[in-house]
Amino acid sequence: MHGFGLYIASWTTACLVALALYLARRDRYAISQRRYWQFLTEPWKVATFVAGAALITLVAPYSGDPTWDYYDGFFMSVFCYTTAPWVVGVLYQAARGQAKPDEVYIAVCAWLFSASWSYDIYQLWRHGYYPITWFSNLFASSLIYLCAGLFWNLEHVPGRGVIFSFMRAGWPSRATQSSFWRIALWGAVFAVPAVAAVLVFLLQD
Repeated sequence: MHGFGLYIASWTTACLVALALYLARRDRYAISQRRYWQFLTEPWKVATFVAGAALITLVAPYSGDPTWDYYDGFFMSVFCYTTAPWVVGVLYQAARGQAKPDEVYIAVCAWLFSASWSYDIYQLWRHGYYPITWFSNLFASSLIYLCAGLFWNLEHVPGRGVIFSFMRAGWPSRATQSSFWRIALWGAVFAVPAVAAVLVFLLQD
């Protein structure tokens, strides 16, 4: 634990700064707006979230990984679903020079907290020491987080085919045609890595 003191202090400070920036001007960020939550609660997105969260949470006792239980499986699933679509969209906008620095900073902190730091602090609280799996979890969970953010941004646009929602004007807002079957094939491309990561743990038990 003591060897990670500086690391814990650094990411805690980073998160507090991100939270302060967010609270100071939360209305300017899409994640705070009703249209984002309407975008996120399209029926197929809710259904796939429930299925994915159930898989990750309910198989925890059978994984053979002592750091994976019902609690971190559930809260990391919720963090992923509620933040990843927004984070990935913000980073895409940043790559195009369309996102403000503070928004990018908050998005990066949301990613790292959701995929890594929340897991780390839970394990520290639960076991009394920093998890030795923190580094491998950072990469594995980040891959799942990225895939999930892309997956829940998929949509079918008449005349354009399947695109990412953050590539069109008005994002985040609901697609004009919300149909899972129109994007199912592309959805599998991003869902398979996440499911495979879970199965790897199970097969190692």
